[in-house]
This record gives sequence, C-alpha cells and structure tokens, in this order.
Amino acid sequence: MQLSLAVLSGDGVGPEVTTEAIKVLQVIVNRFGHNLSLHYGLVGGVAIDQKGTALPPDTLKMCKSCGAVLLGAVGGPKWDDPKAPVHPEDGLLALRKGLGLFANLRPVKVFPTLVDSTNLKPRVINGVDFIFVRELTGGLYFARPKKRWQTPRGRRATDTLTYSEQEIERIVRVGFELARGRSKKLVSVDKANVLQSSRLWRQVAVEVAADYPDVELEHMLVDACAMRLIQNPAYFDVLVTENMFGDILTDEASMLAGSMGMLPSASLAGVPQEGVNTFGMYEPIHGSAPRRAGLNMANPVAIILSVAMMLRYSFGLANAAGMIENAVEKVLSEGYRTYDIMDEGKTKVGTKEMGDLIARKVRG
Repeated sequence: MQLSLAVLSGDGVGPEVTTEAIKVLQVIVNRFGHNLSLHYGLVGGVAIDQKGTALPPDTLKMCKSCGAVLLGAVGGPKWDDPKAPVHPEDGLLALRKGLGLFANLRPVKVFPTLVDSTNLKPRVINGVDFIFVRELTGGLYFARPKKRWQTPRGRRATDTLTYSEQEIERIVRVGFELARGRSKKLVSVDKANVLQSSRLWRQVAVEVAADYPDVELEHMLVDACAMRLIQNPAYFDVLVTENMFGDILTDEASMLAGSMGMLPSASLAGVPQEGVNTFGMYEPIHGSAPRRAGLNMANPVAIILSVAMMLRYSFGLANAAGMIENAVEKVLSEGYRTYDIMDEGKTKVGTKEMGDLIARKVRG
C-alpha cells in the first residue's frame, strides 16, 4: 500500500516531535510492507518568515494531493503582536477551512500507569476513556462580521457566533457514528439556556437522533460539562461540541491524562465509518512551546498517537494503529517519562529517547 503524507512541522517544538512521529511511522510502515512518501511544507510562523503568509498556496495544494496531513505545532511570542497583519494561527484556520476539516476528534484516555501522575485522585480518573467531537470550521473562530474599530467613546470589537443547520447536522452525525461503535451514549454540549445558536444546535441534535435509536442522547450545558469533567470524568464516552466550547473543554480534559503532551487529535473531512478512508489532518493538541524548543524536552507521545489515529482513519490500517498504541503503553509501563509526566522513581528521557523507545517496541 502507498501512503502519501504531507508533513508540516511548524514552529517551536513542532519539528522535534514531528521527527519522532515520522521515525515511528517509518518503522510500522516497513514492518507491514507498505511504501511511504513524505512531502514537506511550511505553515505558521516559519511560513510567515519565509513566505510572508501563514499558509502559502503551494502548501495547501500539496496537502490536497496527499492522503493525510501530519502537523507539528504553530505559533510563538515572535509573532504575537496583536497589530501584526498575519498570525501563525491564521494558517491553521486556513488549513482547516481549505481542506474541509470540519470534525475534530480528541480522545482522552488515562493510561493506568499514569493514574498517579495527575493532580486528581486516582479513584476519580481510573478508567477514563472518552472522545470529544469538536466542530472545527464554524462558530466564533470563523466569525462574519469579525472586526475592531474606533468610536468616539473608545475601541470596540465584535465576533459573531453563527451556525447553519447543515453544519450542526454533519458534526452531530459524527458523534452518533462514534457513539454507535463505543458505548452508545452521546453527550451534546451547548449553552441553550442563553444562546440562539445553541438552541438550534440542540434542536438539530434531537432530529439527527431519530436516525440512531440505539444511541442514548443527553444534552448538557457547557458549564455543567466543565464541572463534570473534573468531578466524574468516567461518566463520559462521546461528547460533541461547537468550536469554541470544544477548544476549551478539551484543554481542560488533557489534565486528566497528566499532560497536553499525551493527547492526539484528528481533524477529518468526513464522517468516519468502518471500511472507508477519510482524509484528515493529525496533530498533538499542545502548542509550540517555544521555551522548550531545541532542548530535547518535549513529549512526542501526543503526535505519535496522532499517527496511530491517521493510520486508522485515513489509511484503514487499524492493526498498525493498535501496535503503535500498545507500544506507547508498554514504554510508559516500563517507567519512562518525559519531563511533563515525570514522577518519583521513574526514568526521565528526552524527546528523541522517547521516540526511540516507542519505535523499538513497534519494531518488535
């Protein structure tokens, strides 16, 4: 099988963790006898520096020609000036829109060996294994109108939260499909007591539920969901949210797993279904961590697990994906840790060393 992959390393620690992900991917590809072609492009701050834009047209064209995209991270203080005409994150948003990546999947799984590595009591996080489905191309982040202006009374700014029935229907359907393959329980997160967009969201969710009589649908306000994630996270199995709610809640949920460096993500252009390969972009949920760049410190587990998601959803290689996930769990169970999940009595390793350990387990 030929695997064609666009690689966008990005900024900060992005190139370092991406290197380790490619290392592991190459091992699994060789083990299964597949062919891998890699195509590298610029996005984010490095693209601004070299091309004057956060997403050069040739990068988007290259991504469209491949079977999937692997992204490191974008951003950093160098490009944070609010008065700047372009920011690294503009490239990320343009990628999502340009590639039609409307469904962001963020699994949250607590590895048994990391139960004591978080700030929560073990009894609270034992057995936590759920997945967020976040709408990715609508809502406030793609607001129209979106502007700042000067008035006689001072500066003003506006962002507009807009969703269409079609946008809601397709993301909610992704949630139902995933729930059907898991524990058949879907929590739809909204703010229907205040927002008109959330009232539409809730109405459409109920309508789509008619196609999934085997799945239990529960509505939950976003503030109640935020509390439940800390109070009783094992309650959840599949959650579906609009864009901004999902962004905030998934960062909160990352702390259940011990670190943002542990959580992968997939951004898909279609509804994931068994036997159907779906184009997607795969990335860790963490940022570029510029203070850690070049220090061999960043945790590569999130992007390595993102590679596993890529093999499963975009290339239909579930067995290969499972081997990577098992390799990560074995390395952690042997006590190896990067700085962000370090605990007493464990062996501290760097980015490259963690990648080597996981690749060795995959090689067998």
